[in-house]
Amino acid sequence: MATRLHNPRRLDVQQAADDIRSRTLARINRPLDRLIHLASTRDYNTGIYHHDGLAARYSPAVACEALADCHREVFHELLACSVQELLAQIEGYMHTAGIDANDFLTSWRKLEPYRVAVPVQTDPLSGEFLFCNLKTALAILESRQDRAPAGPAA
Repeated sequence: MATRLHNPRRLDVQQAADDIRSRTLARINRPLDRLIHLASTRDYNTGIYHHDGLAARYSPAVACEALADCHREVFHELLACSVQELLAQIEGYMHTAGIDANDFLTSWRKLEPYRVAVPVQTDPLSGEFLFCNLKTALAILESRQDRAPAGPAA
């Protein structure tokens, strides 16, 4: 804590991160949704996070660092989730997205969009651990879809 007081920029980053948590992330219920949201603020070509509101209030560099900090926090929150918890999060995200379940599951299985949602400096083992758990949860969802009764015939 004392190091934050000696580094004013770090204090700004902490304030900006608190701002993100209270204004934006608090309204996003699931960690998976928060991870995807935070990843969407990052330029995939440069790894730099952008948020106009935070950049105007603090600075672009502080906003970038705060978003990266929050992104890492949410990633670690997901790492601690069981496969069952991830399963529920994927189901919730899928329903919120309003996409046909089969289309969603096919896309997530083939494209693996969650791979680009991890923070840039994630250690490979942690990333693969989460990917493995997400793939397992997706396989369970697919097996449930396969067993689901077909809708009424027209």
